[in-house]
Amino acid sequence: MSTLGRHIKAAVEKTNPHASSLPSSQLKTFEKRYDEIVKQGFDVNPREPPKVGEPFNRGRTKQIPKVNFLRRKKDFKSQVLAFMYDFQVPFDNNQASLYVCQVKVKQKVSGCFRTLAGAEQFGRARAYISTARKNAVNIFKAIKDAFGGNPFIPPHN
Repeated sequence: MSTLGRHIKAAVEKTNPHASSLPSSQLKTFEKRYDEIVKQGFDVNPREPPKVGEPFNRGRTKQIPKVNFLRRKKDFKSQVLAFMYDFQVPFDNNQASLYVCQVKVKQKVSGCFRTLAGAEQFGRARAYISTARKNAVNIFKAIKDAFGGNPFIPPHN
């Protein structure tokens, strides 16, 4: 599965920069291979049969983590492969993880955010700093300018 992901990423990088997704022939090839890998995973890790005769036998039968993982890969295929359907979607979620990590570190250091407004202000400040950094603007100058009434506004593409 990880090898397939790297192959798809390479195909996306080689595609015409003006395209918004992979050609339909490539999409079908990658989708078929993805389905084959998920099927192979289920063949190696079969689902647990429901236990007959146990009291309170309601709901889904508990599965091993590998089967749960495969089920999510099957059920959320379009989300997993979204980066090949729409080039605006990043290959990984590292940037989103970094943003969440900053909030979690702040929460652990101070115990919590006292108000929703405080959490929102923290998020706006972190977003401003991140935007300045991505645009190669000196962060301290950007903060000083923001307090001076002249905040950095990135150019629109």
